[in-house]
Amino acid sequence: MRTELKLAVLIDADNVTHKNITGMMEEIAKYGVPTFKRIYGDWTSPLLKGWKNVLLQNAITPIQQYGYTTGKNSTDSAMIIDAMDILYSGKLDGFCLVSSDSDFTRLAIRLREAGMYMIGMGEKKTPEPFIAACDKFIYLEIINKDAILAKTKTSSKSPVKESLSKIDSKLIKLVADSIDDLADDDGWAFLGDVGNLILKKKPNFDPRNYGYLKLTPLIKSLNKFEIDERITEKKSIKHVFIRNKVK
Repeated sequence: MRTELKLAVLIDADNVTHKNITGMMEEIAKYGVPTFKRIYGDWTSPLLKGWKNVLLQNAITPIQQYGYTTGKNSTDSAMIIDAMDILYSGKLDGFCLVSSDSDFTRLAIRLREAGMYMIGMGEKKTPEPFIAACDKFIYLEIINKDAILAKTKTSSKSPVKESLSKIDSKLIKLVADSIDDLADDDGWAFLGDVGNLILKKKPNFDPRNYGYLKLTPLIKSLNKFEIDERITEKKSIKHVFIRNKVK
């Protein structure tokens, strides 16, 4: 994990739900330290009243943006201007844009071009171009109290909850191709490296999308690959290697 990164978290209140913002911030903390935390919207609108009670609890600064023109989203412009100002301050390593709006695609691309680690968070409806513009994209549906509760009630070998995505031939091919890209002469590849490569190819890949907490139980459930768990010097730690089954 990139826990040393300094991150700017910019939230589009018009395009994401306020539910479980605490879980959202805990998820972001896995990747870095949220240095800037700002949320944008027209706070005079009754549609955003659900956010108001949780902002103070999570030290998120609300930025007022009036809707000057009907049909135009002025929140987008405010977020984009702030993001560029923060970028040029030179005090950060990455950004987390929380929105389900494809209008932020160009911004995400620009931030990556500047060397920023780009995390996106949004609902399952988020358009593919915005997802592809990120280094990592996380669906908000997998960050909820039910998932957190399930961590204490189910083993890592079992599904956490109802999955957002179906396990299909495309997923299996993605894994198989990534193994081939990294395999040694005997066909084995370190699972951690395979996971990182899959993420580069598919930024919204996450075992939790398929109902699993971790990558290893997801891979085992596919029953398409050989698994070799190698004991290290510390017996409590195992390195997992994987290869395609010989046809």
